[in-house]
Amino acid sequence: MRKILYKEEVCMGCGICEVHCIVEHSKSKDIIKAYKREDQKPLSRIRVEVDRPQTLVVQCKHCTDHPCVIACLSGAMHKDTETGLVVHDVDKCVGCWTCIMVCPYGAINIDLANHKAVIKCDQCIGSDLPACVANCPNEALSIQEVVH
Repeated sequence: MRKILYKEEVCMGCGICEVHCIVEHSKSKDIIKAYKREDQKPLSRIRVEVDRPQTLVVQCKHCTDHPCVIACLSGAMHKDTETGLVVHDVDKCVGCWTCIMVCPYGAINIDLANHKAVIKCDQCIGSDLPACVANCPNEALSIQEVVH
């Protein structure tokens, strides 16, 4: 399983990770189209909170104890056995938002385009490297393989 690591000491709070997350999860995969032309602007699955001089990157940690999975009433939030990632199945989601309430990191958000669902980091499933990690100019985000 891979984990995204964050180094606060080199993060400048630029938000480029958020931009590239939005583009990666857009229909067009094009920065201008994603921001200006798509009917429903995709949402970032990562959030940068800035209170100079400190910054904090908030995204799903794909917890080993996964409280969101335990709290999910419908089974929409579940641990993928192959990747070890906590994933969300929008078709099973009933919109109770219990997962949002129990997430210790505040990393799960309401999907504004589909009010009954939530969005969270999926580590850009299918990509060699998550978009946030691949595009961080200061390498504040990195990926590490974790063995359990």
